[in-house]
Amino acid sequence: MQKVNYGRMMDEKLEELKRSGQRPSLLLHACCAPCSSHTLTFISSLFRITLFFYNPNIAPEAEYRYRCDELKRLVRELGLDIEVIDEEYDPAPFYALAKGLEDLPERGERCRKCIALRLETAAVKAKELGCDYFTTTLTISPHKDCQFINECGGAAAEKYGVAYLFSDFKKHDGYKHSIELSRQYGLYRQDYCGCVFSKRASELKKQEKNN
Repeated sequence: MQKVNYGRMMDEKLEELKRSGQRPSLLLHACCAPCSSHTLTFISSLFRITLFFYNPNIAPEAEYRYRCDELKRLVRELGLDIEVIDEEYDPAPFYALAKGLEDLPERGERCRKCIALRLETAAVKAKELGCDYFTTTLTISPHKDCQFINECGGAAAEKYGVAYLFSDFKKHDGYKHSIELSRQYGLYRQDYCGCVFSKRASELKKQEKNN
């Protein structure tokens, strides 16, 4: 399958918005504060953003709450007038999709289903709120499959009738900038994606490194 240049698609859409002078509404699915940092500074002037913290994969609940609180703190300290919508902690949907896939490595089928769930839920929320677009901060991570994320977003957009902002927020040194902003604002940078399975893999890797 031919790879799509989502970074170029994103740049073309943003240039189009700049020329139009319009500032449409955008539901931005946020996985965490560090990934949101560059994304917000990069596009907040072009959209009226609502942040949507929906990540049922994160465990335990204390971790979920802490990541959400860090996201809210970042928004405050950036001085942005942006609402953060956070869903009640409910990991059940994630564990249902992960059943039988617990031992798969990162970027495997479990992760793909998790990403698809979050993008579809974001599309539903965007439609509910009447947003012009929706997208996700997930494409800033060099550890995630950018093509798959955008394919999920596009499929959800068609299903629910809400435009999806195709993106690759790693471009323009986005990931590097997110690290710099994390340092500047003292953001918590987690060492595992969020779920108990990624945490277990992270801990095993640390043990192997120390042995």
